[in-house]
Amino acid sequence: MSGDPEGLEDGVVATNAMEAPAAGRGVFPRGLSPRAAGMAALLLTVSIWAAFALSARALSTSTLLPADAALLRFGVPLVVLAPALWRRRRALASVRPGPAVKIVCGAGVPFFLAAMFGGSLTSASFVGAIVPGMVPLFVSALMVARGRGVPRGTQGAGLVLIAVGVVALVWRYAVPFDGDVMLGSGTLLVASGLWALYTVGLKEVDLDPVGSIGLLCLPSFAVIALLVAAGVLPTGLADAAVTDVALFLVVQGLGVGLCAGLLYAFAIRRLGAERSSVVGSLSPVAVVLLAIPLLGERPTVAVLVGVPLITTGVVLANRRPRTPREPEVSPDA
Repeated sequence: MSGDPEGLEDGVVATNAMEAPAAGRGVFPRGLSPRAAGMAALLLTVSIWAAFALSARALSTSTLLPADAALLRFGVPLVVLAPALWRRRRALASVRPGPAVKIVCGAGVPFFLAAMFGGSLTSASFVGAIVPGMVPLFVSALMVARGRGVPRGTQGAGLVLIAVGVVALVWRYAVPFDGDVMLGSGTLLVASGLWALYTVGLKEVDLDPVGSIGLLCLPSFAVIALLVAAGVLPTGLADAAVTDVALFLVVQGLGVGLCAGLLYAFAIRRLGAERSSVVGSLSPVAVVLLAIPLLGERPTVAVLVGVPLITTGVVLANRRPRTPREPEVSPDA
């Protein structure tokens, strides 16, 4: 989920679109071509994004509370990356407050709690479609507000399709009115808007993917730990089932918190932003398909109509408009 001021081709579901020269090194067999390695990294990333949406829904039936999942989400990357983050301490300390606030609020505690709460009231399909799907539209709105131009070419059509897809997704719950689903959908829209803010913030910092993960996780973990210690957020981590802790540790801590950012950065480096974002837009479809066997969800007509519209819109919104070539001038003209 990231974005580009001049074009939204970077801005679908990018966890971190910065280049990572070392990301992915040693993970894939040496015999793989750069393109094949990039595609493998991208498919793993899409799987992790899908797992995030599934876990947001699964949290409501687990023995963990939202604060517990947040502690795992932001704490595990800090433990794994502690030596690397210590070496980057000066770079982290030099980040300007404005971009830092955008990153920490956009993908930190506010985003995480909004996504988890919204998922508990709706379905995995809603999380997988609304949160990443609406990011290009929110990023575009932020760019227009900052005077960076309006969407061009197919980008405008893509943004319209995204909006129509979201309306199709929630319409059946608006008439007749379903308070829980509509509240959950609204909360997921807030989460998507926060992620767009994170996307813009990433463009304003000069950090590699590891540094970006540290900038996000350090203050987020501190905030959650303080809220838990003060009794503002309840915790049941001590009494939670071992299987639930292990699941969220792997999916949220190692998967979303650590691997997704590094793998997506590696894919961007190997495949380019446009191709990566197009394949990444399949994340909502993967969520719908995986939710059937894993969570027992059955896609409704609204999901079958809304998700393809959102996915198509995301693909179009991430296409860079082609600038017409200037006519060649004959030397004799």
